[in-house]
Amino acid sequence: MAKTDLEVHDDKPLTIAEFEAIAKTKLKQQVWDYYVSGAEDQISIQRNREAFTRLIIRPRVFRDVTKIDTAATLFGKEYAFPVGISPSAYQKLVGGDGELDVARAATGRKTLMILSTNATCSCEDVIDAAGGPDAHFWFQLYVSQNREKSARLIRRVEAAGYKALAVTVDTPVLGNRINERKTQLILPAPLSLPNMEDTDPDRSKKPSLNRELLQATNRQEADRVQEAARERGLLNDPSLTWNETIPWIRKQTSTMKVVVKGVMTAEDALLAVEGGADAIVVSNHGGRQLDGVSSTVEALVEVVDAVKGRVPVLVDGGITRGSDVFKCLALGADFCLVGRPALWGLAYDGRRGVEMVLDILERELSRTMALSGARNLQEIQRGMLGVERRDGFGIAKL
Repeated sequence: MAKTDLEVHDDKPLTIAEFEAIAKTKLKQQVWDYYVSGAEDQISIQRNREAFTRLIIRPRVFRDVTKIDTAATLFGKEYAFPVGISPSAYQKLVGGDGELDVARAATGRKTLMILSTNATCSCEDVIDAAGGPDAHFWFQLYVSQNREKSARLIRRVEAAGYKALAVTVDTPVLGNRINERKTQLILPAPLSLPNMEDTDPDRSKKPSLNRELLQATNRQEADRVQEAARERGLLNDPSLTWNETIPWIRKQTSTMKVVVKGVMTAEDALLAVEGGADAIVVSNHGGRQLDGVSSTVEALVEVVDAVKGRVPVLVDGGITRGSDVFKCLALGADFCLVGRPALWGLAYDGRRGVEMVLDILERELSRTMALSGARNLQEIQRGMLGVERRDGFGIAKL
C-alpha cells in the first residue's frame, strides 16, 4: 500500500541530530570516523556542543513578531539568513556530487558557502554550479611552504569569482587525530583534489604529506618528512606571522577580502584587526586541531568584545540548532557557519539533503526569534542570554 503524503513527510528527519544518525548508517566507517572525530581525547569537540547548553535564553514577550526578518549582510552581500557552510574536505566521499551539490544548495537557500582547498571539485566548477560569481562564495586557503604555488591558487580562485579568502591560521601542522593515524584516509580513484598542485603522479594513492608528518613517531622521522616535502611545498607553512602573511596575501589579490579563520583569543583578534583582516572566524577547526581549547562560543565573547564591531565576526563549531545560532548572534556574532550538519545532509540526499538541513536551521532560528521577542537580527541582544548563578539560585544575565 502506498504511503500518504503525511506518512512520507513523517519519515523525513526533522532535526540535525536525526540527519547525523542517518548519515552514520550511510557512510563507510572510515569516512564517518574521519568527519565525526576530533583530536586526541576529543574534549574540545564535546565542549563545542555542550557549551551551548550553559547559555539560557531570557525571552521577551508581548512584542509584535508577526514578521520575522532573518536577513544578514556580509561585505555588502545580503544573505537570507545568518548561517553559511564551513569548508570541509573531500565532499564527494560523502554523497551526491559533493561540493557541487553543497554549492547548489547554498545558492538555492541564498546563503554563503566557503569552499575547501581540499575540495574534490574544482573551484571553477563549484562557482559554475552556484550560478556564477553572484553567489558571493569564499575560498578557504591553506598557505603552503611554496609561496608561488599558493599565489597561483589565489589568482586562480580570484579569476573564478570568489569574493574572499578564508585563510586558515590554526593549522601549522595537523592536530593529533588518533583515528586518522590508525586508519589513514586515502581518496579512492577516480577522486582527486583539482585545486591542488602536485607533481607526484601517485600522490592520489598516498596519504598527504601533512598526514605523513602526523604519523611521525620521533623527531628524526618528522625531520625526514619535512625535508622531503620542503622543495615541493606540499606542507602547510608553519612560519606564518601577523606581520608578514596578511600583507603578502593582499599583494596577490586586487579584489578579494581577507578573512582570518581560526582565531580563539582576544589577543589574536586585535592582531588580526591591526594587521588588516577584513573579518574573523572564531573556530577551533571543529575540535580537530588542538584538543583542550575552549569551545568556540566561549571564545566568541572575548573576540567580539575585543573587535568592537570594527570587522565582522563569524563563528563555527557545535552549532546544531537554530537556538544555537540565536545564542551566537546574541553574543555578538555577525554570522554563523556549519560544517558537519551540511555533510550529514549531503549524505542523506545530496543537494536536497543539504537544503533540508539549511531549512531546519532557518525555521528553528525564526521560531526562536519569535518566541524570544526579536523581530530581526539587530534585536537579538546579549541581555537575552543568561547563565546559572554561581552564588545562589536563579539566572545571571550576561
